[in-house]
Amino acid sequence: MRTEAQAVVIGGGLIGCSILYHLTKLGWTDVVLLERDELTSGSTWHAAAGIHGLHDSANISRIQHYTMTLYNQLEEETGQSCGVFQPGALYLAQTENREHQLKLQAAKAKLYGMNFHEISRDEAERLHPLVNFDGIRTIMWEEDGGNVDPSGVTHAYAKGATQRGAEIHRFTPVTGTEQQPDGSWIVRTPKGDIKTPWVINAAGLWGREVAKMAGLEMPLQPTEHQYFVTETIAEIDAMERRLPSVADRDGEYYMRQEGKGLLIGAYEKDMRFWAENGTPLDFAHDLFPDDLERIEDNVLRAMDRVPVAGTAGIKRVINGPMIWSPDSNVILGPVPELDGYFMCGGIIPGFSQSAGMGLMVAQWIIEGEMQYDMFPWDVARFGAWANNPEFVKARVRDVYSHRFAIHFPNEERAAGRPLRTRPIYETQKAMGAVFGLNYGWEHPLWFADKPGVVDTNGFTRQNWWGPVGEECKMLRERAGIIDISNFAKYICKGPGAEGWLNAVFANTMPKAVGRSCLTPLIGKRGGIAGDFTVTRVEDDEFWVIGSGMAERYHKRFFKQVPLPGGTTFESKTDAMCGFNVAGPKSRELLQRMTNASLATEDFPFMRSKIVEIAGVKALALRVSFTGDLGWEIHCAAEDQKRLYKALLEAGKEFGAGPVGSRALMSLRVEKGYGSWSREYSPEYWPQEVGLDRLCKMDKDFLNKAAVADTMANDAREQLVLLHLDEAATTASNADATGGEPIFKEGQGIGRVTSGAYGYSVGMSLALGYVKNAKAGDEVDVMVLGRPHKAVILQEPPFDAKGARLRA
Repeated sequence: MRTEAQAVVIGGGLIGCSILYHLTKLGWTDVVLLERDELTSGSTWHAAAGIHGLHDSANISRIQHYTMTLYNQLEEETGQSCGVFQPGALYLAQTENREHQLKLQAAKAKLYGMNFHEISRDEAERLHPLVNFDGIRTIMWEEDGGNVDPSGVTHAYAKGATQRGAEIHRFTPVTGTEQQPDGSWIVRTPKGDIKTPWVINAAGLWGREVAKMAGLEMPLQPTEHQYFVTETIAEIDAMERRLPSVADRDGEYYMRQEGKGLLIGAYEKDMRFWAENGTPLDFAHDLFPDDLERIEDNVLRAMDRVPVAGTAGIKRVINGPMIWSPDSNVILGPVPELDGYFMCGGIIPGFSQSAGMGLMVAQWIIEGEMQYDMFPWDVARFGAWANNPEFVKARVRDVYSHRFAIHFPNEERAAGRPLRTRPIYETQKAMGAVFGLNYGWEHPLWFADKPGVVDTNGFTRQNWWGPVGEECKMLRERAGIIDISNFAKYICKGPGAEGWLNAVFANTMPKAVGRSCLTPLIGKRGGIAGDFTVTRVEDDEFWVIGSGMAERYHKRFFKQVPLPGGTTFESKTDAMCGFNVAGPKSRELLQRMTNASLATEDFPFMRSKIVEIAGVKALALRVSFTGDLGWEIHCAAEDQKRLYKALLEAGKEFGAGPVGSRALMSLRVEKGYGSWSREYSPEYWPQEVGLDRLCKMDKDFLNKAAVADTMANDAREQLVLLHLDEAATTASNADATGGEPIFKEGQGIGRVTSGAYGYSVGMSLALGYVKNAKAGDEVDVMVLGRPHKAVILQEPPFDAKGARLRA
């Protein structure tokens, strides 16, 4: 066994072997995989192993499409059968909302060149004559859907990796992972130790235990999961072809052919946790006792859909473990607090994602960044707050039992909440606030007319659409008070503060006290890894404000530039709260509460001051994400309640009141402002998002060479603002929300990143990326998966010249 390696993968299941294979495929051959038992132990060997390409996330769809197309290539490359069956898959919609979801996915499939389209009932009956299609509204056909052999695929990855020089050691448990002073790791095993710069935790069911060896807690929880295989069914035995899979998500089961029978599985409401206190070390190719009564309701629905299933005997039952994250997505990425430690755990649709996941991991480790923005999978989306066992169990129970439920745009699930609250939470709750979750924090989405109201969910306009409009109009006509406490806040202080910030960020830091600047943070491939407001409050002190949900994600970038001696960089997100007071009456409202002059000549746009507002010391910034006249007011958390009460009281005179984040979305879209994780991500170059002017190439900063390369090229696509046809959106009662494809003359040219109704301008609007299109062009935006006419705007419909912003 090697004593040194470029990377050590822990775990010989499907994902660990895929990671090893892709590391070698990208050129690293001095890599080792350690497996405590036999390959495929744990969850891999007993998986149903279905494969499908489409997902609500475009980037996950790309990854799944790559995975499905790789399996046949893997067979040819290695000579190892992957047991690939691709007879296709039928997707059934029983409800209007499922119909919307499938039609939107079909539009995405057309944009990305995938084989997924609507078919008639006659065609569906020809493809699968055993299905009863009564009650089905829409049928979609995925030509490449099917399943693979779990053991075959895993061993094909393993063989492909070892053919390129990788080592695999079975029956070699890892007993310790110890980081050395130089940042490298010693991986300890009974057969010897390996020194490596990269430890990759792909230990599956044992991911929690392996993480603890490095001092890490991971929000993961295993559950039981059941499916069964029937005896031979005569009708299937008589067929000369394989039947397609059936994806009847409204029925809450899955079904495909297995041998000459059927495989039927379900995610039942009466679920069971397993190994809550740790996965047993002697567990390998084990199963739990059958408990089919728990999935009886789901199975009965499957038998109604395919009646021959109801007369078939059961050949075998599989009740095995799966391990889940709180949102059912993989927990993936380098741990921000530890150099050289990569996490990859909590994988559910592994056989649809294994190749893409392995490629993303290999790209990040070898090249420093993935080609796609995979923040929905990033380990950094969870902080220490997520390691609360009751929170994890509540979320896992919810995602398991609602596995096939639609994840609607803007949907907020209540399981496990509230977890983190600010001092004014109860006050806002009593005022009718409907809350969302942002990096564990509760924050107001909108305000109902009484406490206890909850969101309705769907693809069309919901119960919050009207109240959010009233909040927008109040702010635009008078003033509004927005809780922005979930913004990430940092203080950089010391003699080297200015130099360090200049070395991190692309823009030049403010030279004078009281000045602010907007600045991008540049990723390894030259894209936009973040956008920040930096304010100089003293000669040697700066405030930095960024995306709250990306705070842990951005740690990776900040730590790449060493802090000078005597200089500190500290997060103040937990300790500080904030409000954005905006609108044409915001100056008058705030002036009643402070002795500091807020007149334009004394407090112009992009300036700051430490002031007292209603006796509360605060940092006031003359900026506003609403695009309107306004100030951000940041205060200590212990002062939040007092300041909020004073703002609301002062606001009464001007007809001002609380405004939630859904209204802020509408307001910033009216202004054409981008937002991190929607418009801004490492995938997009500065010149594509209009931030190239903020990249000062006359100084050195993080990843400057990469951005110089990207900025030397023409934009591949451009961020634009679109106005959707009013008649179309009124008829469908829906606006774009993000992810909708954009077509021009039948050709896919882009996709929506954010959408909202612009209440103060009376327009349904969308921000998105397009290629080969310009202002004035007419396009189709696929809202609800159907074409809605739209025009690309020359300028934002609200305050295009910034007169109100700078008033």
